[in-house]
Amino acid sequence: MITGMHVILYSRQAESVRQFLGDVLGLRSIDAGGGWPIFAAPPTEIAVHPTEAEPEHEVFLMCDDVNEVVARLAERGIQTDGPVADRVWGLATTLLLPGGERIGLYEPRHASPSRA
Repeated sequence: MITGMHVILYSRQAESVRQFLGDVLGLRSIDAGGGWPIFAAPPTEIAVHPTEAEPEHEVFLMCDDVNEVVARLAERGIQTDGPVADRVWGLATTLLLPGGERIGLYEPRHASPSRA
């Protein structure tokens, strides 16, 4: 039934974020037409959290060693909005994208269907 997921990141600096995805993170891409790249994503999982506030959506990149990834990204000029935080569900931080947007990065401690 479902064959994949397409995530859209909106940015005022779209070209810089595309370079980040391709050149810094090393994600493969194809030209979807007219020079419009679409990037392959690693395995994905979806969690649904309850809220009483206005619903929102978040995107997190997952890794095996968040401190190592943060250090490698820092060498390439990518900053975080603070140190890695120790949460119940994993070690987490937030990457600052070239357009000023934020995207989560974490090393999960929970069971994962993509690693099962």
